[in-house]
Amino acid sequence: MTYQIAILGASGYTGAELIRLIATHPYMQIAALSADRKAGMAMAEVFPFLRHLDLPRLAKIEDIDFSTIDLCFCALPHGTSQEVIDKLPRSLKIVDLSAGFRLRDAAVYEKWYGAPHVHPELQAEAVYGLTEFYRDEIAKARLVAGTGCNAATGQFALRPLIAAGVIDLDDIVIDLKAGVSGAGRSLKENLLHAELSGGTHTYSAGGKHRHLGEFDQEFSKVAGRPVLVQFTPHLLPMNRGILATVYVKGNPGQVHETLREAYRTEPFLRVLPFGQLPSTRDIAGSNYCHIGVTGDRVPGRAVVVAVLDNLNKGSSGQALQNANLMLGIEETTGLMMAPIFP
Repeated sequence: MTYQIAILGASGYTGAELIRLIATHPYMQIAALSADRKAGMAMAEVFPFLRHLDLPRLAKIEDIDFSTIDLCFCALPHGTSQEVIDKLPRSLKIVDLSAGFRLRDAAVYEKWYGAPHVHPELQAEAVYGLTEFYRDEIAKARLVAGTGCNAATGQFALRPLIAAGVIDLDDIVIDLKAGVSGAGRSLKENLLHAELSGGTHTYSAGGKHRHLGEFDQEFSKVAGRPVLVQFTPHLLPMNRGILATVYVKGNPGQVHETLREAYRTEPFLRVLPFGQLPSTRDIAGSNYCHIGVTGDRVPGRAVVVAVLDNLNKGSSGQALQNANLMLGIEETTGLMMAPIFP
């Protein structure tokens, strides 16, 4: 069976990544693509690297016939996605890549995003889209909320450790470096080549980054009590990739063994031998997350390093992984490509 797929917000980076992945998927066909300002254009005009594909022209959302669509990916801004998803047919399966439905508490959403949640009734049915930890719920869901790319990276490094109780929950530091594509495709002065290349900078420091809402929600749920982590992100002059260096208080060998055992059967999560640390170059363009653990010179402390591609495993690849589950397709379908190197 071939499922008909729509991608809303196809002119952004995550929309383009979805097209790249679905183009060779054996059970999915792209039937509709939307954009706002670029409606009416061919995808080859917006993204020349996709010109070899026979794709529908970009359209306004209101001009798409959703009666023929089986599943819709929403790669829209979080405020927009809430309004759009409310108007879509209730029979339609939806994977939302925005922050619109990640936080279960509407008051918490308003705290982090500075505006009331427009449709809290939809929020109540959304399933958090961290596939490896919500697999059964995702398979039965109508609406799945994709995680933040930074939030996914930190959770892969820490969730098993928090669940197993092998680290001090009051002493967790996440130092994260991210590629510039994570900031989206809109023109921003600080992302111009002359402003960004040759340097790096910290942003949203001091507990201001919105993905802290996800860390608070998910880590506290796993622990059964409030868990607040220190989190500082940095923007690096590279196109893709996230590297999170996580500092924890715990036995390094036990930390490594806990992660190794937790991810032993996971197709996309790879725990390296103790003492080996991963690089973003080893996962670029793929749906893999690599995790390494080493000890610190301070006894009783460990360093965990997790890397993933922010556009793939951190967003569009994760979304496709979830969509496969929602449609009853083997979870890894369309996602087993090797990373790009060099």
